[in-house]
Amino acid sequence: MGAQQLGRDKWVTQEAASRRALLPDPVALAAKFGRWWFDPAGAQLLLSLEAAAMLGAAPGPRRELAGCLACVPAEDLALVHATLAAGSAGASDCEFRVFTIGEGLRWLRLVTLAPAASADPAGVEGVRTDITASKHAAMREQFSLESTRVLIGTQTLDHAVTKVIEMVCVDLGWDCGMYWSLETGRGEQAQLVCEHYWSGPSVLAPDVLINLGRGRHRLCVAPGDGVLGEVWSSGEARWIEDIANDPGFLFPQYARQTGIRSGYAFPVSYESGDGHQHKPGVLVFFSRHARQRTAQLPSLSAAIGGLIAQTAQRIAQQESIRQLAQIDVLSGLSNRRHFHDLLDEACAQADRRGTAMGLLYIDLDRFKPINDALGHEVGDAVLREFAQRLALLTPEDGQAGRVGGDEFALFLHPGNAPERLAEAAQRVMMAARTPFVIDGRELAISASVGISVFPENGSCGAELLRHADTAMYRVKRSGRNGVSFFSQGGEQTQALAQSALVQQLTVEAELLHALAGDELFMEYQPVFHTEDHGVRAVEALIRWRRPNGEIVRPDLFIPIAEQSHLIVAIGRWVVRQACRDLAWMNRSGMAGVQLNVNMAALEFLNVNLPAELAAITDAAGIEPRHLCLELTEGMMMNHADQVIPVMRALRGHGFKISVDDFGMGYSSLSRLKDLPISSLKIDRSFVHGLPEDHQDRAIVQTIVDIGRNMRLEVVAEGVETEAQLAHVRALGCTLVQGYLMGRPLPLAALVAAHARSAALQQPA
Repeated sequence: MGAQQLGRDKWVTQEAASRRALLPDPVALAAKFGRWWFDPAGAQLLLSLEAAAMLGAAPGPRRELAGCLACVPAEDLALVHATLAAGSAGASDCEFRVFTIGEGLRWLRLVTLAPAASADPAGVEGVRTDITASKHAAMREQFSLESTRVLIGTQTLDHAVTKVIEMVCVDLGWDCGMYWSLETGRGEQAQLVCEHYWSGPSVLAPDVLINLGRGRHRLCVAPGDGVLGEVWSSGEARWIEDIANDPGFLFPQYARQTGIRSGYAFPVSYESGDGHQHKPGVLVFFSRHARQRTAQLPSLSAAIGGLIAQTAQRIAQQESIRQLAQIDVLSGLSNRRHFHDLLDEACAQADRRGTAMGLLYIDLDRFKPINDALGHEVGDAVLREFAQRLALLTPEDGQAGRVGGDEFALFLHPGNAPERLAEAAQRVMMAARTPFVIDGRELAISASVGISVFPENGSCGAELLRHADTAMYRVKRSGRNGVSFFSQGGEQTQALAQSALVQQLTVEAELLHALAGDELFMEYQPVFHTEDHGVRAVEALIRWRRPNGEIVRPDLFIPIAEQSHLIVAIGRWVVRQACRDLAWMNRSGMAGVQLNVNMAALEFLNVNLPAELAAITDAAGIEPRHLCLELTEGMMMNHADQVIPVMRALRGHGFKISVDDFGMGYSSLSRLKDLPISSLKIDRSFVHGLPEDHQDRAIVQTIVDIGRNMRLEVVAEGVETEAQLAHVRALGCTLVQGYLMGRPLPLAALVAAHARSAALQQPA
């Protein structure tokens, strides 16, 4: 019986038509479609065997349309009815869902034929096609795009995971979902905690899940316990067929309250670049229906889990980068830049609220000797320990930071109670005074603390820091280990100190350029013998002429060079230039003259100094015995253990050594006799008082006697008058140096003067 015959008869009442519809159609079965016929007037439907199977209804004629569409969700029924009603007027189609036992949720397409194509104008006929596969493919593609966009664009994992759970439920037909993340607290056993949850309107969350992730009612399971723990431990996904009765699901009451029946759990995991497998958590989704054979989630679970895990890794890396940019690696506190930002923000908040704020600037006393004597590793350990103590002392409304090598800062909001700042400073000082035990060694330090207050002492972070620093230095100058509030007078003192520091830094930078260029030059002051007035030696004196012609005083740049360690480079330049000049003096009629060169303290701490000087004199073509190195008395006494071995090595190479400014230091005769020296220079301060000052006369006489008895040459510096010269000569000192006999001269002028003197002394 064909469709034309069915149209002529009242096909819903004819047994032959029904039997025909119940016969299987291999073509329809292979193509996944089924035929149907509909009588709009009687609202009666005839379903083929294939169409009935799709709808989950019995095949053949049905007198009630509702019975055929019982498996269609209520929200899609109106669309199906409208399409059937419109079929009598022309071709139409729609897509709707159907949920059947065993097959689960599927998508069908209903197509009605146009009246011209129908065998019976009074009836409507068409086909139903199963489009679940294509619908799922489109949904998976759309879901993948949306979830990728959400996860890549998010800055917080909380929002991203909750959004993905919602997308899975809405787009893929699940009723609710949860994300369980692994937590490993200090000293606690690792556990999976339900951090994120989403459910549709048809599934109400029980009270225990209302504040999920907060407070004492957090849901948690141990790794390996139940379905969730097993999924995390094994790394394999798992279906939960009957949740309410499954002993592996540890929350049956939740299943009964929400009406869920089945679930699917899968791990969130990824593999890092080093091949290590990371498993941050587990995702689980629930449905009020039985397990769906056509569910899309299993095919997407690996991609979803990987995306979430990679997002967690990315956010963790971003947080790590942020930490590196804001946290001081050694101390774990805010670094200088971030602390300044936080301080500025705190000042702005205090200004808006009209409240006070205090800043403590902390400098550790006696920290440098620890670094110098025990090494930077021990010093770093002390800084870390103090930073931990400071962090424990920082109140919730405050912030601590490391703002320098051994300098820290702490701001807090004391309200209208300045004594709270003083109390906080006392606690900081106590934390510093508490002994530090590093590698079994007990170390003792202290702290100097300066305090400034907002807004009285500054309207921004930079001003507060500067003024607290000023107050801290006042403590340093007063003996350390104390507390001081900022005052205006202290600011003026600090301004002078800062001005001096700026000058020092400027001179240091200019000295570097002077060394690289030709701004440095030498002058030489002769040392005369009192008997024949002949030149026995010349003292090399460095001079600095700026590009603008200005001469910089040695007493200005030499101390700065010593503080910055530039003095070592300057000293090498002086020795090389002076040795070359001495060779020229020898060739110009000043043969046998000794060259005296002042040496910096740091140079005599260099064990390679003897070899380096030997190479310089050899290159200049002069003998080591013609080079005398002048060293201050204080340097030899303060660092005797390091200096004396170098001095002995220098004497072994043939160099001479003179004690400069003798009498101004703290040497004892017992130590003096052990020094490998060749001469003494009487400081000009003792010569200045001659001959009137009897104490100066006694001191000069004593030094001359010491030199004579120890067989050392003695040179009197600063001889400027005939009376001084006569008295020095009377005391037995035969070598003198000073403006009376000769001022410092450039090399050419010195050689010319010596030539004139030699010519005058020759007989006519």
